[in-house]
Amino acid sequence: MNGIILFDGECHFCDQSVQFIIKRDPHAYFKFASLQSDLGQQLCKEHDIYSNIDSLVLIEGNQSYIKSTAVFRICRNLKGAWKALAFLQVLPAPLRNFGYDVFAKNRHKWFGTKDTCELPPPEIRKRFL
Repeated sequence: MNGIILFDGECHFCDQSVQFIIKRDPHAYFKFASLQSDLGQQLCKEHDIYSNIDSLVLIEGNQSYIKSTAVFRICRNLKGAWKALAFLQVLPAPLRNFGYDVFAKNRHKWFGTKDTCELPPPEIRKRFL
């Protein structure tokens, strides 16, 4: 079973986050799709996630995770010290998600948006759905 990460395809920070994950996911556990894509919208609908969500989404099997829970579950599958961040999931979700929401609300202002996506090399391209 692989995890599917749905990300904001217009957000420069989100794009860089996907690149970050790819470099630290040597077993290619994660596949990727933008929230704006037809597949992203379909998966959100299948998992009862509202279509205008302002969050990274992780789908693993029949379960979906958003906001900080998605981030920490992703960290569990990355190589290196990033696995250690998963322990922060013990903090209460409202506290974790408050910080997530502040960041999400400002990410376009802080990091910008993009109109086009760079075409990844073929070995990476197959990880995008």
